[in-house]
Amino acid sequence: MLTIRCTQKLLKELKVAQGGGEPQDGYLGGWHADLLRIERRKCVLITNDATLYSLFIPGLKKQEFERFGEVFMQHLFRNLRCEGFEQHQIERVLDEYREIKIAKTNNRSVLGSMNDLKYQVEGIIWEIGGLDQVDLISLNQKLNRIPMGAIKYSYSIEALKRRLAAA
Repeated sequence: MLTIRCTQKLLKELKVAQGGGEPQDGYLGGWHADLLRIERRKCVLITNDATLYSLFIPGLKKQEFERFGEVFMQHLFRNLRCEGFEQHQIERVLDEYREIKIAKTNNRSVLGSMNDLKYQVEGIIWEIGGLDQVDLISLNQKLNRIPMGAIKYSYSIEALKRRLAAA
């Protein structure tokens, strides 16, 4: 089971009551998510607690918020494939995440890292020329190749690779 811990803004958008949520023991651990508004569009940044591997999902509509878990899984699958992970590694991650639970945030360190990543996302989008010009896979790859202080200034993608290789 996967727990996605959401900020108050995102919980309100998902129309989910604030749940406590017990920590999950999956080998990738839980995720945190936050709602951003970029160019008047609702976007979500989702970050893994252990590795800080992040996914930026732009332009979500009401229907996508209603099936948020499915949208997350599709983006995670696509990004892991583009990062070159082997099929059995991806299947193991997706198999572990068959059931998704939404809860409120509980890790200020992850939220602090996410705030840094939000500024990076905004800068990359501005530099490219707007949200309509964004290659989503490229943006997510850039995000995961930024040295993160919370993981001893290593890259999130490298931390994820180590975690999946060890599992």
